[in-house]
Parts: sequence; C-alpha cells; structure tokens
Amino acid sequence: MSIALLDHPEPWNEEEYFGLGETSNRIELIDGSLWVSPAPSKRHQRIAFLLARDLYAAADEVGWLVLQDVNLRLATGRIVQPDVVVADTDDLGTTVEAVEAKLVVEVVSPSDAGTDRLLKTQLYAAAGIDWHLRVEQPGDSVELHLQRLVGDRYVPVAGAQPGQELISAEPFPFTLDVTPLLGRRRG
Repeated sequence: MSIALLDHPEPWNEEEYFGLGETSNRIELIDGSLWVSPAPSKRHQRIAFLLARDLYAAADEVGWLVLQDVNLRLATGRIVQPDVVVADTDDLGTTVEAVEAKLVVEVVSPSDAGTDRLLKTQLYAAAGIDWHLRVEQPGDSVELHLQRLVGDRYVPVAGAQPGQELISAEPFPFTLDVTPLLGRRRG
C-alpha cells in the first residue's frame, strides 16, 4: 500500500480514499492530501475507549451513537478520524456527516499535538460541530477541556483534572470522572 500512496501524483479524492480500504494506520483526507499516522499509543487508546464507554449510556438516552475512529466528513474532500464522535446517526455505512456530529473528542497525542490542538479544532469549527472535548495528557496526568462553538471558534465551557468530574448538561447530560483515565502501570 505504501507504494500506491507514494506513486499517486495528483490530489486524492473521496473515491480513491475509500478505495484504500481498512488499514492498520489512521489515514485522513484533507483537501486532496492524505495524512497518515500510526496507531495511537496504548495510553491514548485506553483513554479514548474509557471516554467512549462513559459517554455511551448518556448518549443512548437521547438516541445518539458513540463511535470510535469513525470517518467524519467535515466537507467534500475533508474526512478525519476523531478518537470519539457522538452523533445523531444510524449504524449503517462508514461515514458520519458533520451535521450529524454532536460532540467530537480528541485525545491530544504528544507526537501530533499541533494537529490535534489547532488544525483539527479549526476544521471542526469550520464544519459547524457545536461541541468539542479536548483531552490533554500532561506528564502522567489527564485533563478534560469541554468547548462550545461560538461564532467561528470554540470557547471553554468546563474542565476537569484528576480528582474531579466534568459534568455537562449539553449537548446531552453526561458526567466524566478523570481519575479512571489516569495512567495504569504494571506491578
């Protein structure tokens, strides 16, 4: 597959992107370019899983789905794969449309922090997704930052650190406890 990616001389379109099929890498389509990254760290995956699990029951109460690593179409030719998406959608197909997304969760990767904190956040705002939860991992800690779209940018609404819960009534009522998200060590 890597040869096909490297030998592609023109901008990618959605048909070609979906033609890649399932891969072990995270591949996103942004304005004709493919962004390829390896699977996130074990800690990153664990945090995303726990957040998805904790959001599931609350989202289900209002009839929404919680999906991990799903294709999220922000606009034609812009398909990203957030860590978690809460959407008012069905479970058919492979893509969630931006208009269906109610909350997008990004666990910031230290190796890709600029993309997670800035670029993807700007793309979510441009697509009109009202709610964004950014998860920071400073050292061995975890911080939650819930933001709401106001105009063309996100503004902070609530946050939580270890020993705290993030409680929100919007975009649906949910509570997230930070402590279980902290690192797990062997022994």
